[in-house]
Amino acid sequence: MQNTIVTPKILALRLCGYFAVLIAVFASLATFVPMSQEFMPFGGRAVDVPATAQQIFQGDFGEQDAPSPWATRFDAAVFLVASLLGTIVLMIPITWVYMGIKRPQGYRKSFVEALIVLPICATTVVLLIQDSLALAFGLAALVAAVRFRVRLPDALDGIYVFAAICVGLASGIGYLGVAVVMTIFFCFASVILWGMDYGANPVETAKQARKLAELDDANAGRS
Repeated sequence: MQNTIVTPKILALRLCGYFAVLIAVFASLATFVPMSQEFMPFGGRAVDVPATAQQIFQGDFGEQDAPSPWATRFDAAVFLVASLLGTIVLMIPITWVYMGIKRPQGYRKSFVEALIVLPICATTVVLLIQDSLALAFGLAALVAAVRFRVRLPDALDGIYVFAAICVGLASGIGYLGVAVVMTIFFCFASVILWGMDYGANPVETAKQARKLAELDDANAGRS
């Protein structure tokens, strides 16, 4: 995708196909595999694993009708895997839009990779903290102790970082459906604004056209 010219129209068609397949897969799972709905991070489903290691090995589960801690942990593991896979699936089209819009100016490969990985961390953090105030303060202290000196050259980069965090947070609290709707609106709004060339600056447009021509010449020379 880096070496091919992607227009807003082509990208919009690609997004339509991607989201159509994604919705079809979710609908098929819900229809033909009803049990999968129990593990999908939709509807704000929380994961709580209250059992201790001593309860597991001694068989002290409290009430007789209480679910086994092993079963609870299995459900939590499946929920975590589904949440993490959901973040990756949703971040792929967001990175497509980012690479298409930023192609004239250029973008860093590491930043695109970070956009996909960042929601994984956000989802895991939310699942770990849940309602624990102590863990929340501990995480705040840890983040304060580590200095992240990353300079974003464009305000648009910060928007995509924020979108990645939103996807991770929504998935972590079990609202992946909200993340899906947000991703669809975010991607198509970005593509529409890109296609309309909204807020274009003639000077900046000329610089981008010159840089894009140099990039095309370099790619032609390699081939």
